[in-house]
Amino acid sequence: MSRKKYFIKNKVKENVEAEEIFLDAEAIRSLEEKGKLEKPIKRRNFILFYIVIIFGLLILLSRAGYLQIIKGEYYQNLAQGNKLRIYSIFAPRGIIYDYSGKALVRNIPRFDLVVNLVDFLDNSDLIQEEILERIINIVNQQDLGTKEELKQEIEEAHSQMSQLVLIKGVERTAALILESLIDDWPGLRIEKNAQREYIFTPYSSHILGYTGQVDPDDLDNYPDYSSNDQIGKTGLERQYDSFLRGELGQDQIEVDHLGKTQKLLVSKSAQPGQGLLLFVNQDLQEKLYQALNKILDKLFYEDKSKKAVGLVIDPNNGGVLALVSLPDFDNNLFAQGISQENLNFLENSLSYPFLNRALAGQYPSGSIIKPLIAAAALEEKIISPNRQINCQGAINIVNKYNPQIVYNFPDWKTHGLTDMIKAIAESCNIYFYTISGGHGGIDGLGDEKIKEYLQYFGLGQATQIDLPHEEIGLIPDRNWKEENKPDEEWYLGDTYHLAIGQGDVLVTPLQMAMAIASIANNGILYKPQIVDKIIDLDKNVLEDMPTQVIKENFIQLQNIKVVQEGMRQAVLSGSARSLSDLSVEVAGKTGTAQFGTKGETHAWFVGFAPYDNPEIVLVILIEGGGGGDESAVPVAKEVFKWYFR
Repeated sequence: MSRKKYFIKNKVKENVEAEEIFLDAEAIRSLEEKGKLEKPIKRRNFILFYIVIIFGLLILLSRAGYLQIIKGEYYQNLAQGNKLRIYSIFAPRGIIYDYSGKALVRNIPRFDLVVNLVDFLDNSDLIQEEILERIINIVNQQDLGTKEELKQEIEEAHSQMSQLVLIKGVERTAALILESLIDDWPGLRIEKNAQREYIFTPYSSHILGYTGQVDPDDLDNYPDYSSNDQIGKTGLERQYDSFLRGELGQDQIEVDHLGKTQKLLVSKSAQPGQGLLLFVNQDLQEKLYQALNKILDKLFYEDKSKKAVGLVIDPNNGGVLALVSLPDFDNNLFAQGISQENLNFLENSLSYPFLNRALAGQYPSGSIIKPLIAAAALEEKIISPNRQINCQGAINIVNKYNPQIVYNFPDWKTHGLTDMIKAIAESCNIYFYTISGGHGGIDGLGDEKIKEYLQYFGLGQATQIDLPHEEIGLIPDRNWKEENKPDEEWYLGDTYHLAIGQGDVLVTPLQMAMAIASIANNGILYKPQIVDKIIDLDKNVLEDMPTQVIKENFIQLQNIKVVQEGMRQAVLSGSARSLSDLSVEVAGKTGTAQFGTKGETHAWFVGFAPYDNPEIVLVILIEGGGGGDESAVPVAKEVFKWYFR
């Protein structure tokens, strides 16, 4: 049998019509009725299709042009930033000098290990742990912690900052080893910084203050700082931070895709901060500090919470020559990075060592306020300086509503006939009760006038010293009492107590120093000033801090002279007579101010010397020190003797 019938023919001799292949009888009938086998696409559909294609291409071209031409530089910089790292270069803080040019603080070299968090964390956990393990072995610091703890610190910081100072104060040998390895460790570098060293700590701890790392509160107040910057936290370091800070430099470093350093591209040097030249005499500062501690050791040898203040002011310009507040603290603990244990101890101490008692401690003034009351009474012509009041040791006042009730206002002794100079010298309470609240035919100043004049002398308001955290004290009057003690009226006894610095009156030692300085300089109230000049590295003066007068001519010269004579007599024959044997003539006033409910007293002394041409005003306060003549005057004597040796 032939097999040809089983094969498909590739070639046919005859043409095959379409209907023979596709159409059946029904399809043929339909085709005959419609007349066509296919329907053509309309021309307008082709045009619409081309328009869509062209529009899409235009969009793509315009977007490409925008990205390459208009935003090309932006994206180029962005791409460049992926391989560039910009690091700040520490700017050395300005140096602080005493009046003679003696440095009180300096910068010492410090090496810190800094981590760029993004570059470091882009690596695997294994690489991170290997690097941290090697760092721990090289640095070998006791308080460094484990690699797990370091890694946790890095991860916690990642959401808050871009760079972290992982280890502060790396020893020089370890820093050199790390620096030889650091280029192969992604995101890590050794930063050469400087650390503050306070040379005469703790003598000047409250004046200088200290620096510390910027915290979230600082960043809110000073947005131009970064989280790794150092900032002044208190004292002059804080008050003059903008001068001391300097201007940071920059390093631009190229890194590879792993974050490893390739090369330094650009470096801009840091500009050191400006220096401060103070009015402070560091030798006087140390002498005052030692004299205060000596009396505190004698009075409170079993009590560790010893509190005292010493101030020396130049009455001719308001310059602060010395300022000591005890207890003190070691500034260097903070500059080096204080441990949590030491910080907790200081913060929880009942003696509050961070409190600058000279300008933030508020105390009843006791009798040191009497020279100011005397000046006010003379100015208001309440009494003449020669008129005598007979002191019988007490004033008895009958209650106006109930004659059976008699109030007794005692003196510390019977003074007899007393004029103003004797009243100041012997601190006669009866005399000051009389000229303040009135008695025996003398009307008295009254609480409003007393407050007015005490404010002239700077009490009850800020002195505006160039140190932070100053308090303003309190000079009460009947309006204050109505607001704060609504169940009590203002009694005559309140005026009496105000006149001798008791009751609700509160002053700061600095306020009293400036008030007494205005007595010493014949009636000018200056703003106290710690800083004398702003200087550069070569000690060239960039800016003189101007002497500022707060008030003057509020007491006539003849009235001031009477008060000065009363304070001189206090040294010659009164409670400060132990100063009378000094080689220099001193004028002064002691105070014994009651506080609390146990009969305890603060010891005060205020004074100036030389009497005819004052160079210094001295204020001493011993908290809980008893009588001013017993504990404050011995300190004053030692300081006067040293200063005018």
